[in-house]
Amino acid sequence: MIIRNCILFLCLLCAAGSWSQTDVGYLNGAFISVGRHDNTIQDSANHEQKSYARSDLRPAIRLRNTSIGYEILKKQKNNLIPIVNFGGQYNNGLEHRNGLGFLFESRPIKNSYVRIGGLCDISNSTILNPGSINLSKKESGQQFWFLPMARLAYTPNDVFSFHLGYDKNFIGAGRRSLFLSDYGKPMPFGQIRAQFWHMEYSINYQFLSESYEGQRRSKFVTSHHLSWDLLPWLNLGIFEAVVFQPKDTLLNRGYDVEYLNPFVFYRPQEYSMGSSDNVVIGLSLKASFKNTAVYSQVVLDEFLLSEIRARSGWWANKFGLQLGVQGKISDNLNYRVEGNLVRPYTFSHLTPLQVYGHSGAALAHPYGSNFAEILSEFNWRKKMNAKLRFKFFASFGIIGKDFDGMNYGSDIYESYINRPNDYGNYIGQGQTQSFFITSSRISYPVMKEGRIHAFAELQTQFLKSDEFKELSLLPMVGLRSYLWNDYRNY
Repeated sequence: MIIRNCILFLCLLCAAGSWSQTDVGYLNGAFISVGRHDNTIQDSANHEQKSYARSDLRPAIRLRNTSIGYEILKKQKNNLIPIVNFGGQYNNGLEHRNGLGFLFESRPIKNSYVRIGGLCDISNSTILNPGSINLSKKESGQQFWFLPMARLAYTPNDVFSFHLGYDKNFIGAGRRSLFLSDYGKPMPFGQIRAQFWHMEYSINYQFLSESYEGQRRSKFVTSHHLSWDLLPWLNLGIFEAVVFQPKDTLLNRGYDVEYLNPFVFYRPQEYSMGSSDNVVIGLSLKASFKNTAVYSQVVLDEFLLSEIRARSGWWANKFGLQLGVQGKISDNLNYRVEGNLVRPYTFSHLTPLQVYGHSGAALAHPYGSNFAEILSEFNWRKKMNAKLRFKFFASFGIIGKDFDGMNYGSDIYESYINRPNDYGNYIGQGQTQSFFITSSRISYPVMKEGRIHAFAELQTQFLKSDEFKELSLLPMVGLRSYLWNDYRNY
């Protein structure tokens, strides 16, 4: 046990990091990085970028970014960044959030980076605090929320990069991800990245927890991702993750040494150990052209090819698909159209300690499973005033909810043992609910040091099933730092 813990500690010292995504690419990146979908963050003009494999895991540690925040102790390259998160929304009553925080950035030694900070928020709404940790014991009224944002990184050369952090991560080119997304709560993690030839290889160690049987229980996820530029315009991604619990009824194994190996394939390793761990594998393709990119993901939990060919609707054919296109219509307007579907029971397992999730939320798509959706978004900026921005988002689809005490495959935290049928399962089964969600937002920057923007927003939510119809209009105004993704679009 002592040897195993020592090995774990040494691996953690040289591990960790992040996967960046969507329209901020700053706090959710390994470093201060260029946002892939946000042109307001640009690389310094006097720093030449090195050409790396085009990857959805951006090696941003090797990029110098536009300065942000207030400089302190110039020789030490320290910055203090104020962050705010104020807002009020009407939802059958006034809901509000009042968040303040800071980030401290430093580069104490050559090729290193440190960022420590977070956001503290007093709010009466869970919906307005997606991804934050609720530290209040009471379930109503004013509650205290906290969003930690901490990362340490070291890049000794042009090949390796080592990271530690307590934050969120993302893999993918889409608005959603079927591999790993930043919709849920932050977590402690470690990562090693290696960049060579036209490839980037990353391994991620995540330390998760769940409320189970009245206690807070630990579980772990080890995942690796290979990004390979097959052609100058074509990128291939390969993903694999394993969820395992440190202790069960038979064994107290801690962080299994077998899963610390950065080069092992988890599925055969799981079989060789005779374990009940949960393994998820995935494949992605992205084709980039002049003003357009087409991307896709396929994720497999379990399946039998013979059952797929038979179209039997076997419950354990668990997989998900994503297909999307994004591009630029003009210098002022860009767009995205994306489709996602995930079959019932995907990502689920016997207990929450084996589910592909963290603290009650999915690690991949926020809907979990048993759904199909199509989303679109448009981003526009006024030519005469590039600071003024307008964003429109729309999503519609179906999701199958559980009812009558049976698990129809939507809630990944429900055991798949409690399923009504072995065959004849389909997307949307159970209590079929259709949804149509829109969000229109206009924003304007008011403080560069914290990327603080004033914004006004109108969300609409239309839900329909055989039992009810519901239309909600949710106007909101506020002031927030555009440094992390404020997901309220599902």
